[in-house]
Amino acid sequence: MRELFDAELNIDDCPRSREELIAAMKTADVLVPTVTDRIDAGLIAEAGPQLKLIASFSNGTDHIDVDAAAKKGITVTNTPNVLTEDTADMTLALILAVNRRLAEGSRILTDKPGDWEGWSPTWMLGRRIWGKRIGIVGMGRIGSAVARRAKAFGLAIHYHNRKPVSPATEEELEATYWDSLDQMLARVDIVSINCPSTPATFHLLSARRLALLQPGSIIVNTARGDIIDEVAMVQLLRDGKIAGAGLDVYQNEPAVNPKLVKLAREGRVVLLPHMGSATIEGRIDMGDKVIINIRTYFDGHRPPNRVLPGRN
Repeated sequence: MRELFDAELNIDDCPRSREELIAAMKTADVLVPTVTDRIDAGLIAEAGPQLKLIASFSNGTDHIDVDAAAKKGITVTNTPNVLTEDTADMTLALILAVNRRLAEGSRILTDKPGDWEGWSPTWMLGRRIWGKRIGIVGMGRIGSAVARRAKAFGLAIHYHNRKPVSPATEEELEATYWDSLDQMLARVDIVSINCPSTPATFHLLSARRLALLQPGSIIVNTARGDIIDEVAMVQLLRDGKIAGAGLDVYQNEPAVNPKLVKLAREGRVVLLPHMGSATIEGRIDMGDKVIINIRTYFDGHRPPNRVLPGRN
């Protein structure tokens, strides 16, 4: 960035305050926010006339009011299609961690090593995933990548999407499409959330839908926290009405519900700090896309990853 542009960088890698973001938007030609920077309509209204591009260092754009930006003549871009495999890997890692109690087992050796007296036939029993049914909510690139991994682990693939995937993909994955999310949730052992966060998917897994899950089922979310009614999920976990959860995202991120933390300490859930895309390769690919979007825009062409109003 410094080689190509007159760049002011966030060297400390900490979220900017609202005041700092406003100051940047009054002077910069391009703003490069991350998912932790909330670029709402009020902030965009403060932008100076020179700000023409918001080149987000992120796949999702739910942290940006794209409609407000468009009304002010500001183009928004993102960095799609570079985090698919990393996020799918993390989804499978959480499925394994919850079912096989990996985090709990690790803590026994690191926090209380004296408590381990050796192998025994009934200690630290988890659940086999081979032969179980996974229900994927959102069968886009990431959902499909999760399905390929899950199939290799012997899981039967079920999915809910706005429309079925191609017949070739369904055949490859031996996947079953459910038009009704309610009916799918009632029949699967693992629920994987892989859809984007939009007004239509806010609390898609509502209290009513969560209540449809089987007592032995688990939920894994590597998408966005607000897709699940977190309060309802916590209550079901506390009541033993679902078996567990693996979460990399949270409804009020970076704040994490203290009740979830308590459940994690009890071994009921596995919590990660939004690490799904945290690979060196993924971050480099994201940065390359940001630079390509900026250079393409100022060369007078349409950026390859422009986000259109109404589609974020």
